[in-house]
Amino acid sequence: MKILDKYLLKTFLITFTTVFVILFFIFILQTVWLFISELAGKDLDLILVVKFLLFSMPRIIPLVLPLSVLLASIMTFGNLAENYEFAAMKSSGISLQRAMRVLIIFICVLSIVAFWFANNVIPYAEYKFVNFRKNIAQAKPAMAIAEGQFNDVGTYNIKVNKKSGENGNILTGVTIHEKANSFGENKTVIKAKNGELISNEKSSILKLVLNDGYYYQDVTPKKYEDRAKLPFIKGKFKKQIINIDLSELNKTDDDSPESVGSTNGMLNVNELRYTLDSLNKNLNNEIISFSENINQRVGIKTAPKAVKPEKKKKAIPNDILSLYTNKQKSDIIKMASSTITSNIYSIDSTQKELKDKQREINKHLTALYEKFVIAFACFLMFFIGAPLGAIIRKGGLGLPIVFAVLIFITFHFINTFGKRLSQEGGMSPFMGSWMSSFILLPLAVLLTYRATNDNGLINFDAITTPISQLFQKISERFFPVQNKQ
Repeated sequence: MKILDKYLLKTFLITFTTVFVILFFIFILQTVWLFISELAGKDLDLILVVKFLLFSMPRIIPLVLPLSVLLASIMTFGNLAENYEFAAMKSSGISLQRAMRVLIIFICVLSIVAFWFANNVIPYAEYKFVNFRKNIAQAKPAMAIAEGQFNDVGTYNIKVNKKSGENGNILTGVTIHEKANSFGENKTVIKAKNGELISNEKSSILKLVLNDGYYYQDVTPKKYEDRAKLPFIKGKFKKQIINIDLSELNKTDDDSPESVGSTNGMLNVNELRYTLDSLNKNLNNEIISFSENINQRVGIKTAPKAVKPEKKKKAIPNDILSLYTNKQKSDIIKMASSTITSNIYSIDSTQKELKDKQREINKHLTALYEKFVIAFACFLMFFIGAPLGAIIRKGGLGLPIVFAVLIFITFHFINTFGKRLSQEGGMSPFMGSWMSSFILLPLAVLLTYRATNDNGLINFDAITTPISQLFQKISERFFPVQNKQ
């Protein structure tokens, strides 16, 4: 390896490592902020918090890695151009492509490592992350409920005044709001003097035993005028048991593939392909079964047999109902209307089920393509960042960060938009996953072309200087006194 290659590789690796560590730390803080409600006030020891963060770290890599490559490329090549090192290379007959050669090899290796990481480490960490959150409440149920605040656990909001006992499973002053409908309204309120949390590591059910309490339940009268009276039911109990499904603790409002409750993020490429094959077969069988069923219900035969010609019969009148009495006509119309209503309801409900199954297939396809997108994103960001740094001729943490953030936000926004749109059937999962890469690829080609031709090393001051002069003239026009001072 020549001295120049060693120098470029060393400079890039130092910058890349520094940027990666800083960005990784920032995104870890974001993860802590997102799950602060699960960590704060629940008496979690340091080991459990560290495990929680370790299992959540790999899911951050697809965001941090491309951004680190982009920013490190801009900073490295911006410093080289700003210090006229590229001019020295060019005068020695070394082109930009030759200078990038060793870094391209490094990016190839990094892309392979990124694909392996996305295919093996992230699914394993996702599986451990989801099960760890479940096991926190399963092994130590008191940790699922913090003192002095309402804790959202599935369809219940639970508040306790004090926890005691060896494992904190003895509760005092229990208040429970039970959400009775999808709008989250609290129709039932349960208050108990004390209670106990009982769990079994082999079971996913958390048992809450309440003692000496009351329950209050709102009643919605059928008559609208009676609703102003706000009637309710009050009851008393000596002992009541509430079973809580621990799987509810892992559910989120986000229905994206990155949501905690998703299972497609726990699968590698081979497992995703196997699952997709099963899902597609299941969907096709469902469509065939429903089509045959609905055809039989409306009287359509799928394969009519050949019928021998018969003798001419009496022609059927155009108004076939004229052959029946008025009572028979009414019965026939009612029967036809009922059959049509039933078939429409069956078609609508089945259509919704088929859309849900297709949405699940799209999610798995998106998860499959994302493992390849992260590898290609490293290439893409390098071929955007390196030529851009050589063009703007600015290093450090100023202008390069502005460009890197703008480009990466554009990439991430288009990627998120494409995935969401593809999951809902607005476009194919392939296009939804690769749309951001396809849109930014021409930019990478253009920047590489501009940086490698003879007039590629443009002084970025030619753009920023007129803008600065314009603002200066505006300032002198509207604030003349201050400028004279």
